[in-house]
Amino acid sequence: MRRPRGYTGEDHTTLGSDILTVLKILKLPEQVLGKRESDRLKQVRPDGWYPVEQLLGLMEILEAHVGNYGLMQLGRRMFEGHKPRVLVTAKTAKDVLYAFDDIYHHANRGTGIGGWTVLKFEPGHAEVENNTPHHCIMEQGMLTEALLAVGCACNVTQKRCFRDGADTCIFEITSAFADRRWSA
Repeated sequence: MRRPRGYTGEDHTTLGSDILTVLKILKLPEQVLGKRESDRLKQVRPDGWYPVEQLLGLMEILEAHVGNYGLMQLGRRMFEGHKPRVLVTAKTAKDVLYAFDDIYHHANRGTGIGGWTVLKFEPGHAEVENNTPHHCIMEQGMLTEALLAVGCACNVTQKRCFRDGADTCIFEITSAFADRRWSA
C-alpha cells in the first residue's frame, strides 16, 4: 500500500476516542458501516489504543458511502474532543498551526507515524505539510475546526494532495484576519 513520504507506521496506534468520533457523525452507523464494523466500534474504549488501520478503514467506508462531507464532519467533530486541551495554550491561528503536530501525536503513537510541519506563516496566509496516513479531507475538517476554535475563520484548501499522486499533502490556509486572531 502506498504511504506518504516519511511514513513507515511501525506499531501505529490511535486513541479510541478518535475512532469513536465516527459514531458522532452517523445517525444509523450499522446502515453505513455494516453490522461487522458497527459491532467492532461498540468494543472500542475511549482511552484505549487501537491499530490505526481500524480508523483508516472506517474513513474509507465513510468516503464510499457519505463522501467528502462526511469526512469533513468527522475531522471537525474529532477536533472537538481535543479542543479543551488545545485551548489551554492555543490562542491564535499561529498557535494552532504550530501545535498541530503535537495534537496529532497526542492521539497517535508509534515510530515513523508522520506528522505536521508549518512550511510558511505570514499575515493571513500559511502552508502546512501533512504526511500522516489519515484521509486528507478529514484532516482539512480538523484544521478548519481548530482554527475556528481560536476565532479565526479560515479557508483551508489543498495545494498538493497525496491522494492525487503527490508524496505528501500541503494545506493552504488563508484568512481575511491578520490581526491578533491570526498571530499575537
